[in-house]
Amino acid sequence: MSAPLPPTDPESSRWFAAHVQPHVPMLRAWLQSRFGAACEVDDILQDAFVRVLQAHREQELLSPKAFLFAVARNLALDQVRRSRISAPGGLVPLDTLDVMDEADGVPETVVRNQELEFLTQAIQSLPDRCRQIFTLRKIYNQSQAEIAARLGISECTVSAQLTIGVHKCTEFFARHRREARD
Repeated sequence: MSAPLPPTDPESSRWFAAHVQPHVPMLRAWLQSRFGAACEVDDILQDAFVRVLQAHREQELLSPKAFLFAVARNLALDQVRRSRISAPGGLVPLDTLDVMDEADGVPETVVRNQELEFLTQAIQSLPDRCRQIFTLRKIYNQSQAEIAARLGISECTVSAQLTIGVHKCTEFFARHRREARD
């Protein structure tokens, strides 16, 4: 288990230490659980670090963690595909290979992950009871009656808390959009 190679310039080193390095253990565990022995985790991590740093130099990454995970996932998938193609035993029928990945590409995945992370931040900013009700309704798709029964409150309270949650999330998004423009 090798440590990530640090970038060479001080600014990139600080950015890497703050925005990438904290996620390395979780990414390593995720890669090992998802791909196991089918891929070289250390090689994938190093390649992902290089690509994340290159992207950081070219533009601001709104969600370095999401970008890191998306890049690492795609590198692992590429490595698995290459190993299937070059596996001993001769030619493999093309219809058995997952060469055409129907999933979104890296940019779409990164944008989706950034949006999910932003939504998570908005939900986490809600007061406890409001967050609990909002999550049960919007994430777990429970009805207002189910939430009221589960929490021992009235449906009017559930409705009021949902309204508050939507307004506070809208304010959160607007505030962050203004900050991003300024």
